Amino acid sequence: MGSRMFRSFRNAFRGIKTVLKTEKNFRIHVIVAILVIALAWYRDIGQVLWVILLLVIALIMALEIFNSAIERLVDMLAPKTHNFAKEVKDLLAAMVLVVSLFAIAIGFIIFLW
Repeated sequence: MGSRMFRSFRNAFRGIKTVLKTEKNFRIHVIVAILVIALAWYRDIGQVLWVILLLVIALIMALEIFNSAIERLVDMLAPKTHNFAKEVKDLLAAMVLVVSLFAIAIGFIIFLW
């Protein structure tokens, strides 16, 4: 059991390394997350706001990883010229964009209201 769990963590960290190395948008999300966390620490936001902020950051990062994984799968399974492949990629990008826009709104509420 222990070695299986160790392999799972190793695989997960390899995935994080891959997404950091290959996905510019994920690196941008990491930089923004660090800045937001620093601002939250400086502003000394309350415990509930910390939980909300960290959940939103985790959601955006997880969706960006999901987006990257599914885009690679689509590239592997369907030619780039196939209309559905392009639509799937556009829908995935829209998913990350929608959550990011709501995250910005949440940030404004937490820091400016």
